[in-house]
Amino acid sequence: MSTTPSRPTPAEHEEIARLLPVPAERDRPARHHQALKDQLLREFRQDAAPASRPRFGVRRLAIVAVPLAAGALAVTLATNGASGPTPGAEPNVAVAPGSAGKAPEATPATVLLDRIATVAAAKPARTVRDDQYIHVSSTVAWSSQSDADPVMRLDTPHSREVWLSVDGSKPGLLRERGEEIPLAGALDKDGRPVDPVGNPHPTLNSPTYRFLESLPTDPDALLKKIYDETEGQGPGPDQEAFVTIGDLLREQLAPPKVSAALYKAAARIPGVTVVDDAVDAAGRHGVAVARVHAGERTEWIFDRKSLEFLGERGVMVEDTNWGKSGQVTATTAVLSRGVTDKTGEAPGRKG
Repeated sequence: MSTTPSRPTPAEHEEIARLLPVPAERDRPARHHQALKDQLLREFRQDAAPASRPRFGVRRLAIVAVPLAAGALAVTLATNGASGPTPGAEPNVAVAPGSAGKAPEATPATVLLDRIATVAAAKPARTVRDDQYIHVSSTVAWSSQSDADPVMRLDTPHSREVWLSVDGSKPGLLRERGEEIPLAGALDKDGRPVDPVGNPHPTLNSPTYRFLESLPTDPDALLKKIYDETEGQGPGPDQEAFVTIGDLLREQLAPPKVSAALYKAAARIPGVTVVDDAVDAAGRHGVAVARVHAGERTEWIFDRKSLEFLGERGVMVEDTNWGKSGQVTATTAVLSRGVTDKTGEAPGRKG
């Protein structure tokens, strides 16, 4: 009989992550509490693959010597670049989305998001096979911190490529910092997939293209689903909904009608504003849809003319123990998206 303990299944991994307690508050935003929780889970499953799609605004704290694998963005800009009110701390109960069929109140943010949704919906739908991969190429820079040095330190921008199985039936691939990391349900001690499953249980926080195809295209129904399925997660219901939508937009490829519904759903989240000038990790200027939480503004940046999604950034808008007002916390720029027949190749190019 083998003495080697069995590996937790992907479903068990998710249950363990749900059950792990969030560390006690230490005057940091709630996203840092989630980062600590992520770190505990990473230590538990040392032989598991790292997250393929880092969450914007989530830092993995360097409590132990672990690779930085977190998502977010930023640029030096303070609150006077934003249009609309700056929301304070969120309540613990979600503000219910607008009643079905009722358009949100006209604000700079809702008007902009409606225009963006119209552009997204007009794009032709792609024909994508189950055996293919979604490929996204980006430039990214994350912030990290530790107990010894709680101040967030922004990394140098670097390239990142990810290949995600369309239906989740095969391992994906992450290429970053000169490393190629398989994205699979389970890995052996050398980091190789031990089974051919990549993402058998997709969720809002870890979707496949087929999962995105299944989402409601009615914005009220979609936002309700997001609130329902993220209840109790993250820094607060409204911020968690905003971050979840941003994650779905950044490192995936959604069908046009779903993309449009996501933008219209975002317009229904309280506290969403507009930043007139924002810069992504590639130096491209655009207009941003933003939301402030715990002294940091999360921004989705769009090209002013085409209204194409460019990237994201995060910027401190007040002084805290972990950063100063105007400090860049992270930055990303999406350079290309497409579909490939195998991992390791770019769209339109073989090998």
